[in-house]
Amino acid sequence: MGQICAKGIWDESVPGIIFDEKGVSNYAKMFQKFVQLYPRGKEGLTEWNRWLKRIKKDGKNKKYDCIVGVSGGTDSCYLLYIAKKYGLRPLAVNLDNGFSSKIAVENIKKVTNALKIDLETVVIDYEEVKAVLRAYIKASLPWIDGPTDLAIKAALYQTAERENVKYIFNGSDFRSEGKQPTEWTYSDARQLLFILKKFEAIKLRSFPYYTIFQFIRFGYLKRIKMLRPYYYLDYEKRKAQEFLKKEFGWEYYGGHHYENIFTRFAISYWLPQKFGIDKRLITLSALVMNGEISREQALNELKLDPYKINEMEYDKAYVLKKLEMTNVEFDECFSKPNKYYFNYPSYMFLLKTFNKFSISGLKKVLPFTPSIFIERQNRIN
Repeated sequence: MGQICAKGIWDESVPGIIFDEKGVSNYAKMFQKFVQLYPRGKEGLTEWNRWLKRIKKDGKNKKYDCIVGVSGGTDSCYLLYIAKKYGLRPLAVNLDNGFSSKIAVENIKKVTNALKIDLETVVIDYEEVKAVLRAYIKASLPWIDGPTDLAIKAALYQTAERENVKYIFNGSDFRSEGKQPTEWTYSDARQLLFILKKFEAIKLRSFPYYTIFQFIRFGYLKRIKMLRPYYYLDYEKRKAQEFLKKEFGWEYYGGHHYENIFTRFAISYWLPQKFGIDKRLITLSALVMNGEISREQALNELKLDPYKINEMEYDKAYVLKKLEMTNVEFDECFSKPNKYYFNYPSYMFLLKTFNKFSISGLKKVLPFTPSIFIERQNRIN
C-alpha cells in the first residue's frame, strides 16, 4: 500500500501518483480541479438551466428531446427521474450484452413504466459479444469490460442520430466515482479492432462502436452533445438510492457497477486477482473528498474484502460458461504477463501528440473537458 493521500485514500498502487510536502496527492488536486471546473449550487444550477433551455428549444416538435442511457443502476435510473422532473421527453436506451442481472432488468422496467418513458433495448448478437470479451481476456488487459463501455456510447450516439435528438444524458459523476487511472481502464475502437483481429476470427456486424472520425462526426457535424447532468446538479448516490426504492420499488444490486454480471466479475475478480487493482481506492476517495463519508470510514471499508470468495467463484464459472471458455483456457490467459493499453495500437498517440489541440478541438464536440486531459495535467508520467 505504501504512502496514502492525506485527503483521500489514494495510495502508491495508483499509477502516476505523487505527494506534496503535506502528503496530499495529485489525485486529490485533480478532484479539486474538477470541482472548480464544474461547481454545483447556484452556479451549477444556472449552467444546467442554460442547457435545459437549449434542449427544449432544439427538441421542439420532436417526439424526444434527449436520450438517456440506462443500466438499471443508481445513476442512470435517477437520471430518468431528473429528466422528467425538468419537463423533458427522454427516450431510455439500454444495451443488452447478455450479462445484465435480473435486478437491473427489473429496475429499468419499474422506473420507465412508472415515469411513462419509452424504452429501447439494443440487443447485440451474442456470438459477437462472446468473441469480443474473450479477445480482451486473451489480450490480458485490465479493463476487459472496455468494449461494453464503447458499445454503450456508440449505441447512444447512433440512436440520437436516428431520432434526430441532439442531447444524450450520461450518468457519470466524478464526485461519487472519481477518475480511474488511464492505465486501468482506457480503451477505444482502434484498440478493439486490433485485439479482435489478433485473438478472435470474427467481424463485427451488430456490436456498436465508433472510430475517432465517427466521434467527430457525431459531435461536430451532427452536433450531438453528451451531457453529464450530475456535474451541475446536487446529487448524492445514497440519497438517490433511497428515493428510487421508495418511489419505484427499485432494488440495490450489491456494489458499484454490479448491475452487470460481467462488469462485476471484471471489478471483483479479474482486476484484483490478476492485476492487484482495487477500484474502491478511487471511488471511496471521491466520496471522502465530496464529504459523503469520512476518511476513516473509507479506510475501514477498504479493509473488507471487495467480494465474497464463493460469489467470485460463482461469477467466474458463470462468465466462463457464457463465454464458452474452459478453465484451462482461462487459466492460461490469467497467467500471461499483464498488458496495458500502451501495449496495443490505440488512438492514445493522437491524444498525446495533439494534446493542446485536442483539448480545444474537443470543446466543439463535447460540452465538458474529458477527464483524461485533466489527469494528464496532474500526472507524473
